[in-house]
Amino acid sequence: MSETIKDHMHSASSASGSRDSSDEGYKMTAEDVTVSYSGVDAVKNVTMKFKENSVTALIGPSGCGKTTFLRCLNRMHDMTPGARVTGRIMIDGVDLYGRDIDPIYHRRKVGMVFQKPNPFPTMSVYDNVVAGLRLNGVRNRGVLDEIAEDSLKMAYLWDEVRDSLSKPAVELSGGQQQRLCIARALAIQPEVLLMDEPASALDPIATQKIEEAIVSLKRELAIIIVTHNMQQAVRISDYTGFMYLGDLIEFRKTHNLFTDPENELTAQYVKGNFG
Repeated sequence: MSETIKDHMHSASSASGSRDSSDEGYKMTAEDVTVSYSGVDAVKNVTMKFKENSVTALIGPSGCGKTTFLRCLNRMHDMTPGARVTGRIMIDGVDLYGRDIDPIYHRRKVGMVFQKPNPFPTMSVYDNVVAGLRLNGVRNRGVLDEIAEDSLKMAYLWDEVRDSLSKPAVELSGGQQQRLCIARALAIQPEVLLMDEPASALDPIATQKIEEAIVSLKRELAIIIVTHNMQQAVRISDYTGFMYLGDLIEFRKTHNLFTDPENELTAQYVKGNFG
């Protein structure tokens, strides 16, 4: 990822907090995480560790807590009335829910791509990509141009939009809009990228391009993706967690989970017997 971003972003306050050396080799960890809404647990005591330069898939039936868990990794439940998160979520050994952690600083480190493409409708392709940079004080046009190009290339979109950067983003196809949202998330150089079923509304060709981008991007950062498509998890992920009714049932290397599951519930799910 371009060093230009590091050089020209305004520096955020350093996160402070105790570090746990036992988590070396992992970019992010979740320890006994419970998420509740108005006292009702939607995610129950989930513990997972996410390695750098890897893709982790979260699978399970609808309503099993996958997206709820994913959103707590980006502190998005801070904005949900009645939501409460307990346990610890660490990035580089720092507790992201610590009292002295700035949520805005954290959200710069952990990017998010949603299920439905959500480009800023009044902005051009170019302005969508650099919106976060401008909010962080980057004004140099040369720097913005370089980061926009780098981000669009990493999202596998540059060749399709390089001659139409001033075009309204909403005029792009659905698949292009989703890759634009990936580029927008990448522009501020996150260290972890969360993706909530990013290809669920796309056709097979657009889905393939999203998957190619994900596989390429893991060279740069850790990716955690919620998917309803088990074949997609097999194709793109290194590790898979199977969730059911708010519990993490099994979490292993993807190949092992799908070919030799340890839990009978996992076995029934990956065989397609329910869900």
